[in-house]
Amino acid sequence: MAKEEKKGITSKKKENFADWYPEVVVKAELADYSAVKGAMVIRPNAFAVWEKIQAYFNPVMKKYGVKNAYFPLFVPESFFKREAKHVEGFAPEVAWIETKGEERLAVRPTSETIIADSFSQWIRSWRDLPLKINQWANIVRWETKQTRLFLRTREFLWQEGHCVYETEEECAKEVKTYMDEYVRLCSELLAIPVVSGEKTEKEKFPGAKASLTMEALMPDGRAVQMGTSHNLGQGFMEVFNVKYLGKDEKPHTPWSNSWGISTRLIGAAIMTHGDDKGMVMPPKVAPIQVAIVPIIFEQSKKEVLEASKKLKDDLEAHNFSVVLDDRNEYSPGWKFNNWELKGVPVRIELGPKDLEKQEVVLVRRDTSEKHSAKIANVKDKVKDLLETMHKDMFEKAKKFLLSNIIEVNSMEDFIAKIKERKMVLAPFCGTPACEDEIKTKADGATSRCISDKRMPENAKCVCGKDAKFLVYFAKGY
Repeated sequence: MAKEEKKGITSKKKENFADWYPEVVVKAELADYSAVKGAMVIRPNAFAVWEKIQAYFNPVMKKYGVKNAYFPLFVPESFFKREAKHVEGFAPEVAWIETKGEERLAVRPTSETIIADSFSQWIRSWRDLPLKINQWANIVRWETKQTRLFLRTREFLWQEGHCVYETEEECAKEVKTYMDEYVRLCSELLAIPVVSGEKTEKEKFPGAKASLTMEALMPDGRAVQMGTSHNLGQGFMEVFNVKYLGKDEKPHTPWSNSWGISTRLIGAAIMTHGDDKGMVMPPKVAPIQVAIVPIIFEQSKKEVLEASKKLKDDLEAHNFSVVLDDRNEYSPGWKFNNWELKGVPVRIELGPKDLEKQEVVLVRRDTSEKHSAKIANVKDKVKDLLETMHKDMFEKAKKFLLSNIIEVNSMEDFIAKIKERKMVLAPFCGTPACEDEIKTKADGATSRCISDKRMPENAKCVCGKDAKFLVYFAKGY
């Protein structure tokens, strides 16, 4: 037998989260660092998760009449300059390409401007509306902070929807609709609970009338923005001269929105569900749902391998993704650890004694619980375990989220709870100056979103001014 390479996780999640996370990402073969500074390589184990997200969300968009398209990676500098708030908001993050004798080009940090230009050519009449377009694309934002795989890199993958409507009511309604669908995606696909709501004036998307966001809380007490949906009003439509002839035979300016999620979702899933053994894949996005590990002895090798192969074929016939690990050069124990590291939801062990009883042992990745099942009933048991595992993973994460949201009413308590790595819910006056003060005093904490909870009458902001709403605050990445 070949020498077995040790691949386990050496950092502890609770003790050293900052080292644990990148170790899991790299050793579970989800992503790797690139020779290009600030960029990452998404490996097949994670790209398969992104494909599952696409497969889930494409039918959702189709339900609302959204069609996939693709727009240029390069955006003329003059396009950015047309929308003052937009260019100001993205200026520090834009990567520029200098061209000889031609206009300078931005490498796409977002696509509102380049898409609005196309809309100006496509929209002529009210009959052309609503126009709903999406693209799955790569984005470049020239981050200067340290690379965090999936969370903060100079290039990442995302989905961005762009829709145009006759009325503000239609536009605003679908801004909320797409956010609701994102929240559903997080819970139903990734087993991640979130808080969602409108962003504050300071944190909203540059050039937007209003922005909605969903935020997840990670085990280290930091929040991850999981997705956003923006009411762009008529701003981009006006500056790109998008007009349509209405039913009244008069020219009108339409309303637009944009909304997106990114590969950051994968990072959030790793942090939320992973443990000291490695990744724990949410069952619905797991590239491999079941790993069969035969327990081999020479005298029973043929029979056990034949039974394992038949079991694999039967499970695949019922649409489970399965791997049969029949490698000779590794021991069963090494294989157990390897599939645990990669987060495969269910492991099936089959040895000669199991075969005599026509049974197998099934092991849940999230709890390490072992279950016995007759070979004839394995498909039903696997289905049940995967469904239960998803539900339990979501409930565990939800319990963590709710137990770590703390309501405060004073700056003193606010600062103390942020230091304790909590998400703080506090009355807030809504002014950018107050938000800057909070960020300075509370170790970089920023507003995440406005809560829909009812605020007590006469509530005061932590700065002492009259509060306008309750807001979730936390440190971000």
